[in-house]
Amino acid sequence: MNQEFDRGLHEECGVFGVFGVNDAKDLTYYGLHSLQHRGQEGTGIVTVDDKGKMHRVKGLGLVTEVFNNENLKTLPGKMAIGHVRYATAGGGGIENVQPFLFHHNTGDFALAHNGNIVNSNELRQFLENQGSIFQSTSDSEILAHLIKKDWLNQSRIQVITEALNKIEGAFAFLIMTYNRIYCCRDKYGLRPLSIGVLNGGYVVSSETCAFEVIGAKFLRDVKPGEIVVIDEDGLHSYDYSHYKHHKMCAMEYIYFSRPDSDIEGTNVHAFRKESGKLLYEEAPVDADIVIGVPDSSLSAAMGYSEVSHIPYEMGLIKNKYVGRTFIQPSQELREKGVRMKLSAVSSIVRGKRVVLIDDSIVRGTTSKRIIALLRDVGAKEVHVRISSPQMTNPCFYGVDTSTYEELISAHHNVEEVRKIIGADSLAFLSTAALYKAAKRNELCLACFTGKYPTQLYSSIEQANKDEK
Repeated sequence: MNQEFDRGLHEECGVFGVFGVNDAKDLTYYGLHSLQHRGQEGTGIVTVDDKGKMHRVKGLGLVTEVFNNENLKTLPGKMAIGHVRYATAGGGGIENVQPFLFHHNTGDFALAHNGNIVNSNELRQFLENQGSIFQSTSDSEILAHLIKKDWLNQSRIQVITEALNKIEGAFAFLIMTYNRIYCCRDKYGLRPLSIGVLNGGYVVSSETCAFEVIGAKFLRDVKPGEIVVIDEDGLHSYDYSHYKHHKMCAMEYIYFSRPDSDIEGTNVHAFRKESGKLLYEEAPVDADIVIGVPDSSLSAAMGYSEVSHIPYEMGLIKNKYVGRTFIQPSQELREKGVRMKLSAVSSIVRGKRVVLIDDSIVRGTTSKRIIALLRDVGAKEVHVRISSPQMTNPCFYGVDTSTYEELISAHHNVEEVRKIIGADSLAFLSTAALYKAAKRNELCLACFTGKYPTQLYSSIEQANKDEK
């Protein structure tokens, strides 16, 4: 990836599944392509053929790089689960690319996970003491070992229920056996997971945008603390926990999800546009044009423009065709790398007082470069408005901001951040506005407030104390 313009936030991954539909591999390919924004490091698909045998293809790279006509032909069957990954917990490498495939004398099973397990160190140590041998450094593998531990002696739904109750954190799991898919969501509701119907079968996805691509119809969300089992008789619902909350990660609305996805009944574009309107109410400014940072901030910029009556303009253009391994042979070109990924429209910006809308400030380096870019092409003033609160605390639920050190707002107040990034003015959205925009009374706002919905466990808490 071109590090000169890295947006600074990465979600760990996305999952997709198909049950009872011909050419499941092809549907999964297109589903994963729709979820590519959730992870670009690696991807994989596991299918089950009509004899109950599992087949897998996985690799490092984008969906279009890993899969081709030849290797997709090796994935027969009407059942499949797939995964796209961005490495956070456990790091990278082919051994961490999912879905994981496990062989067991009671039957093989595959597993794909979106999220992060906060008691992974404790569980890993427990399992290793019980004789488990891990094949990867990913915390996702922990659930598989918890399942395998009791797979022989109990019903599978009972084993999965007990395993999920040992896990703390954010997760959406897909577990596939030779004849079923188990769809599991954490009891806090931190990560999204939705079910759709297609051609007499079912599809499951981290985001509903994937349903539109393959022609599936949204059926319902998997509820917090619920396991939905999909088999030839349809859907079966089991509650593995009676402690249930709808603390969806606010960054799913703000940044991670595609604007054409609906998260628990709220469209992502509509949320972002409403947050832009509320941002103007909270932090108005006198200016000539409103521009958004592509792509996730454009909806908020539209909302800000609509209520302020300041014209919305495409003042920044993103080059979508810059590869992840763009070659920068000299220091001079490295310093200009941001211009390869993002360019300012000088004829639009020159001589204007600009309201620059962005969804977040993480490290501050990207904001500083964009403001400098606008000033270089003649912007008269640059007023920055952020459609989320100050990010002052690390995330331990699958976002790669796991330390205080990398968060500029953890060490600087708004005025200090303004000076560092070089803006004429700077304002952030309130937490109250996020609830209002989402039309809900529960959200995970831990990265803004430091109030974590789960227990963090000794290893994370100690790291927190050391940094502070």
